[in-house]
Amino acid sequence: MIIIADGGSTKTNWCLVTEDEKKIYFNTEGYNPYFVGEEYIINSLNESLPTDLDKSKITEVNYYGAGCSVPEKNEIVASAMRKVFSSSRVSVGHDLLAAARALLGNNEGFAAILGTGTNTCIYDGKKITNNIDSGAYILGDEGSGCAIGKKLLIDYLRGYMPEAVRNSFWETFKLTPDEVNDRVYSQPLANRFCASFSKFVYDNNVNIEYSRNLVQSSFEDFFRNLVTHYPDYQKYSFNCIGSVGYNFRNVLEEVVTAHGMMVGNIIRSPIDNLVKYHLELAPSQL
Repeated sequence: MIIIADGGSTKTNWCLVTEDEKKIYFNTEGYNPYFVGEEYIINSLNESLPTDLDKSKITEVNYYGAGCSVPEKNEIVASAMRKVFSSSRVSVGHDLLAAARALLGNNEGFAAILGTGTNTCIYDGKKITNNIDSGAYILGDEGSGCAIGKKLLIDYLRGYMPEAVRNSFWETFKLTPDEVNDRVYSQPLANRFCASFSKFVYDNNVNIEYSRNLVQSSFEDFFRNLVTHYPDYQKYSFNCIGSVGYNFRNVLEEVVTAHGMMVGNIIRSPIDNLVKYHLELAPSQL
């Protein structure tokens, strides 16, 4: 039996493929090694994996994760996985490669992640050939759930929110400005905290224009600071994975078209396509 997993900063989607190719799906939290360590990952997996999962029968674990592009960060996750799945061959790759493989298979093109964080690349059908650093959630990650959440929070702190939205925000979260600052600057996992407010933006119906403008400005930042800096980016279709890109795809498609790109695949999660890739296009390879 093999496991294929796609991990973001907030959530990891897992698929266990049995010997007769039956697929069993489950979820855990995300394990970005920039924010959590090996011990945290081990403890979380031991608590979160299905209780009936027989780890001794798993021969291979293919894990793609946010933050796993740098060897020393990759090894934090790989070491944790080897200790949890002690009978398995463990391979850990970057979640951007997972996105490219899920969106494009063995074809070349442009691929992006718009979830808790942001990432983009040009893929040649086998490997990533060009990647502009997203800058992560403090310096960049334009277009992400975290970026949208930060825009919302700064409007709240500065009093720029329309009154109806501010009232709804307060009724939903009961957060004072001091508590927001404490969560962002003094508590762990600030990226998840900020990204969690993108759901409020999606759900807000007291001022739809305000929410739409917030999202559109974030996607415009994403194109201006990242996408348009890829050489000949307009020759590619725009392909994207992630809950933010998927949930706000009506706004995203308008921004994509306005920048001269064709809209390609926009999907919520890569896990199904990633499983297909491993079973059909590149079995037992990561």
